Amino acid sequence: MTESASGGAARDPADRGRTTISDGVVEKIAGLAAREVEGVHAMGSGSGLSRTFGAVRDRVPGGAKTSVTRGVKAEVGEVQTALDLEIVVDYGVAIRDVARAVRLNVVSAVERMTGLEVVEVNIAVSDVKLPDEPDEEQPEPRLQ
Repeated sequence: MTESASGGAARDPADRGRTTISDGVVEKIAGLAAREVEGVHAMGSGSGLSRTFGAVRDRVPGGAKTSVTRGVKAEVGEVQTALDLEIVVDYGVAIRDVARAVRLNVVSAVERMTGLEVVEVNIAVSDVKLPDEPDEEQPEPRLQ
């Protein structure tokens, strides 16, 4: 600290107050970073029925979707965070390599954007997307 002309301690304005980051913010960052990795087909449960129900459940009033956080759970403390991710991988990829790349990308993005230390990224591979499986379409809303 430096002394001010009036004799009191001067504080850097950037150090006045606290910044808190919600779990949802970290979940969005992690979800987007995981999706950037080649070999990650989708986030969340691998079963088509579960994905369909998830897509419906993820719709919020007004039509906005929160699917970017599907398959991501964050626990955020004051200076650290831990993440659990559930992913679906493409058939033929080396799962260990994809998981490693996901961890690296998620840790880098979350730490860079939030300043939080990522203490762990747990990854559960829930399914493999086969080449001949059709992509799941988002269900159309029944009400207009």
